[in-house]
Formats: sequence, C-alpha cells, structure tokens
Amino acid sequence: MYKRVAFLGPKGTYAEQAALALAKLEKIEQPKLIPCSGLRSVVEHVANQICEAGVVPIENSVEGGVTATLDALWSFPQICIHRAIVLPIRHALVGSGQIEDISEVLSHPQALAQCSEWLKNNLPNALHLPTSSTAEAARMVTGSHFRAAIASRSAKYLRDLKELAFPINDVAGNCTRFLLLKNGDRKATGNIASLAFSLHSNSPGALLEALSLIANLGLNMSRIESRPSKRELGEYVFFIDVEVPENSEKIANKITGSLEPLCEHIINFGIYESSEISDQKLNLLS
Repeated sequence: MYKRVAFLGPKGTYAEQAALALAKLEKIEQPKLIPCSGLRSVVEHVANQICEAGVVPIENSVEGGVTATLDALWSFPQICIHRAIVLPIRHALVGSGQIEDISEVLSHPQALAQCSEWLKNNLPNALHLPTSSTAEAARMVTGSHFRAAIASRSAKYLRDLKELAFPINDVAGNCTRFLLLKNGDRKATGNIASLAFSLHSNSPGALLEALSLIANLGLNMSRIESRPSKRELGEYVFFIDVEVPENSEKIANKITGSLEPLCEHIINFGIYESSEISDQKLNLLS
C-alpha cells in the first residue's frame, strides 16, 4: 500500500485537503504527504517513483480545466488515474491587517479569477498578484498590514492570520475535481473512463469522426478539453471523460481500440470512481 502522497504545497492548500480526503477514502493509514512547488512537480514525483501517489486538480467549475495538470499528464503516459473527488471551494480573504488597508491581494491565478467580482466590488484599487498556490499566498502575506491572501479557511490557522472576509468566491457552487494519480496497472472499474489522444491529421471532420466512434459505442462523453501539442500551430491534444455504465470493465479498451486507427498517440488513464464530497463530509475526511 502506498503511503507517500505528493500534493501542491505548502501546507494549507485545497490540494492538501483533497489528499487527506482521498487517503481516507482509499484507507491509506498514516499517509506521508509530500508538498511540491508546482503541479508538474507533483506528477513528476509519481512518474519518477519518489512518491507512490499524487493529488492534482484537473478542472474547476468556474475556470475550467487546469492546463498545467493536463500538460503534465500527456508528458507521462505511464501514470494512471486511481480515483477522483469533487470538493467544494470556499475562499476566504486572510491577512494580518485590516481589510480597509489592503492594497495588494495575492493568490493562485485560479483563485484570483474565481473571486474577481468580489475583489472588484470590495477592493477595487488593490493589485492582484499571482502565486504558486493559495497557501503560499498566505505565507507571503503573514505580518503584512497592506497585503492579503485568498486561501482556504484552514490557512489562517497555519499562519496565525485573521479572516477578513468569507466566503468571497463569486459563484456559491464553486468546486474543483481532484485526481489521485499512481503508476502501475490501470483500474478497470468505476463510473468514469479518461483518455487523451492526438490525431494523425488536422483535417476537416477528423475530430468529429473520432467523437462519433465514441457515440457509436453508446457512451456519453462528459468532458472534452483541448491543449496545444506544442509542436506546431493548430495541432492539438484532446482529453476526454466518458461515463461508464455498470458492468463495463473493458470499456476503456473498446474506446482505445476504436480510436487507434485515427490517432497518432493515445493514452488510456483507466476507469475509476469519481464522487462529490459535501462540506460536511469534507470536514470528516480532512
């Protein structure tokens, strides 16, 4: 059983909350959480077997796909997805000073975007400064009377900060899906199958033909994301999630088998369980 679990650090990030919740759901006893300085670093820790597992955000209900995670997954095809959870995201404004004195707000770019309307209405003159994570933002504002951070409420306890406002996210139902990654054999049971592929040619109808093959299998595609291949303009990599009916353990292999003639590269991340976690259940799991 794996015990070292990489996550986007430092302590106090939403990724740490997700890692703790996933560890309990997977019945990992006394996991050792390893904070990493970036999302690619988390994936590299798993790919290079520094850690047995890693936790990364893959998509947010407000800002969409997390591009750093998608790009890293394409770079390390040996990695599989073992489980996923959807966590509620409730941002707080934390700091050492008073809210009326704040002239700079620090946070991860996604958190800044998720609170843009609140910031415009409540701190219209404050500068927005991006950081590597919400917890890193909390660390950077500690002791400052003119800086504040957008972070989880737990960050204030780690850094001895005050909660200046809560909740401040623009959308009440803001949530993020996190993946538990590992090396080894792909899982074959669950309610989601995830794949990524690039096509042989960027020709009219090529993507439609690929997606039609999935539809012809009677499957519902719940997500599609595209990322530049980084080789030439107009060439893309596609990430898809497909809802898996009950007793369809081999569905991922059927999809890859259907797509292979059209694809230059294709990655099967496996079939896995994806579930939503309520605020109340998150408190029990964290």
